[in-house]
Amino acid sequence: MYSLNKSFCRSKLTLSRLIQCAALALVVTMALPAVAGEERAVKSKVSAIYPTLARRMKIEGVVVVEATVEASGQVSAAKMVSGNLILAPAAEDAVHKWTFEPGPGVTKIIVDVKFTLGE
Repeated sequence: MYSLNKSFCRSKLTLSRLIQCAALALVVTMALPAVAGEERAVKSKVSAIYPTLARRMKIEGVVVVEATVEASGQVSAAKMVSGNLILAPAAEDAVHKWTFEPGPGVTKIIVDVKFTLGE
């Protein structure tokens, strides 16, 4: 009976790791075409305001944000792709204020917003 439970736990752990790897592969696959095919230079960046709660809890990290950039270079939408949920709103707000070089049309760009307590 003990060996059956041990085997079940091992297979459950393996399935959990498989699901995590599949999710990571999906995120990477979704991000690659946007980065590789649609690079646009940043004209101006606005720094993210560190959330008070995150600072108190000493949370650091990177929030990956997908920005929809209009032909004029203005960001029309910004949404978190991955990262800490406490840091995400500040990252999205900051990226929404960025401007990019004008381009031929609407593009989606993936950007990283880093949060470090020392800065």
